[in-house]
Amino acid sequence: MFGIKPVMLILLVILLLLQYRLWLSHDGLPSLLRLHHAVENQRLDNARLEERNEVLAAEVQDLKSGLEALEERARSELGMIKPGETFFHIIEDSDDAQ
Repeated sequence: MFGIKPVMLILLVILLLLQYRLWLSHDGLPSLLRLHHAVENQRLDNARLEERNEVLAAEVQDLKSGLEALEERARSELGMIKPGETFFHIIEDSDDAQ
């Protein structure tokens, strides 16, 4: 043969198998890249949800502390009015009626 000792041949085969496993197998580098991508997507989702939670927490604090925010919400969402106020509902004419 070419003077390659059996130990060197075995080591070369082991090296090739490890390289295959690193670059091409399902639990190698491609899997690591997919995991990194998934982690980055999760970080973005978490940041978006944290921002939303902060907005909701501020709104809850406003509702707990001030009557103005509560009154505004009752007017806009529930159509409530104060005693002595008159509610006017304006209906715009549609073009189809003419």
